[in-house]
Amino acid sequence: MYSQVEHPAGGYKKLFETVEELSSPVTAHVTGRIPTWLRGSLLRCGPGLFEVGAEPFYHLFDGQALLHKFDFKDGHVTYHRRFVRTDAYVRAMTEKRIVITEFGTYAYPDPCKNIFSRFFSYFKGVEVTDNALVNIYPVGEDYYACTETNFITKINPETLETIKQVDLCKYVSVNGATAHPHVENDGTVYNIGNCFGKNFALAYNIIRIPPLQADKEDPMNRSEVVVQFPCSDRFKPSYVHSFGLTSNYIVFVETPVKINLLKFLSSWSLWGANYMDCFESNETMGVWLHVAEKKKGRLLNIKYRTSAFNLFHHINTYEDNGFLIVDLCTWKGFEFVYNYLYLANLRANWDEVKQQAEKAPQPEARRYVLPLTIDKADTGKNLVTLPYTTATATLRSDETIWLEPEVIFSGPRHAFEFPQINYKKYGGKPYTYTYGLGLNHFVPDRLCKLNVKTKETWVWQELDSYPSEPIFVPHPDALEEDDGVVLSVVVSPGTGPKPAYLLVLNARDMSEVARAEVEVNIPVTFHGLFKRV
Repeated sequence: MYSQVEHPAGGYKKLFETVEELSSPVTAHVTGRIPTWLRGSLLRCGPGLFEVGAEPFYHLFDGQALLHKFDFKDGHVTYHRRFVRTDAYVRAMTEKRIVITEFGTYAYPDPCKNIFSRFFSYFKGVEVTDNALVNIYPVGEDYYACTETNFITKINPETLETIKQVDLCKYVSVNGATAHPHVENDGTVYNIGNCFGKNFALAYNIIRIPPLQADKEDPMNRSEVVVQFPCSDRFKPSYVHSFGLTSNYIVFVETPVKINLLKFLSSWSLWGANYMDCFESNETMGVWLHVAEKKKGRLLNIKYRTSAFNLFHHINTYEDNGFLIVDLCTWKGFEFVYNYLYLANLRANWDEVKQQAEKAPQPEARRYVLPLTIDKADTGKNLVTLPYTTATATLRSDETIWLEPEVIFSGPRHAFEFPQINYKKYGGKPYTYTYGLGLNHFVPDRLCKLNVKTKETWVWQELDSYPSEPIFVPHPDALEEDDGVVLSVVVSPGTGPKPAYLLVLNARDMSEVARAEVEVNIPVTFHGLFKRV
């Protein structure tokens, strides 16, 4: 599955090049046959502007948000893209400089301001970015582009126009929310964010946004906090990127990557800091897992512990006979993986890229099994009795449960990441297949399908081609879990005249069904969704 493909030509650098938006959609050139049942839009988010004038952005998560759309109708495909008109983007365009500090880039104070107005703007504190470059999700009949702060941006999924900025703080008690909410089939949205809990201690709130009601009122107005998870360190919350959800349970994995709040709240303008400067690792805590009952909003008083890893993406979570199965894309150790995602690293020559990745935490897809009922008589024993997994959960004398995983995918410096599943039918339920983006020393160079039961893999890979997160779209009359197609945006700088294309694969065996080529480069995209017509 991880054939050692090399990238000496450095074509991956094209993923991090500024592009212009389009004034109207362009027709893509189709080879193969797009299935006629595939009707709708693939919406994707990522950075599209990597510098403002002479000022560069430094980190992968700093470039200004560009919204992409591939439309499918009757076997034809069009491509459109627009920059999201966030405050960060509009002010940068107006002032021709970076105005708002991004994840890894500090925005210098306005050189035109005198010392007094600078002094007063210091008291306003940090202006938090609204650069919505990570994902798109539906709330009721609306669509929002998002990053991980309290600001999300309502967009028009047809025209890609920006409608308005929305501040989550006005609706619920969170300082921010992840770009990976769970959206249930009835339209209910669950998300998690850091918050200030009791006595100023830090905590994590699970928020619930109900589906659209008959009165057509904006569901955001009915958002509520359903449960609060405690923080392992009252002053330093962990970085949280996603969480697990089943019909009855919420799973929160608390990793050793911590946000130093004192650094975060002290005015950055004094010492030229950005978000990345506020992260630190707790080298002794390992990982804590927390479980809550979804409907009652009640925490389970069980202390799950395991050794240190970074976590960005949950693959899936499901219940089985008194256990929770939690499948994760992990990176081993407590050092923050984002330290390796500066653009200077990602744009380096191939040998240098490989050298950097050798030092970084190593990726591994893992299955953890959490017992939901505990009997003290079982101290010292492995509580996992499921026949199909080698994962263990051992009750220790201090009443913690020590977890050891079953490895579901591992290859040296090869990650199975950006996982997707047949979410509508199998999200939160027992499942067999996941689709992922294969990262080769952080360079995305293949698409993978993984059978989580047998660990069998299928791969799509082409020389000098750099795909993105695979989105699974089920056949409308599907009977099998993997009956459908997988969509991915591929950048192919070295292969012929067309710089990028949308790839359609048969989800059964990852064979090519069709591709729709465009005449423009498409920079890296992170996440997105398929919106059926």
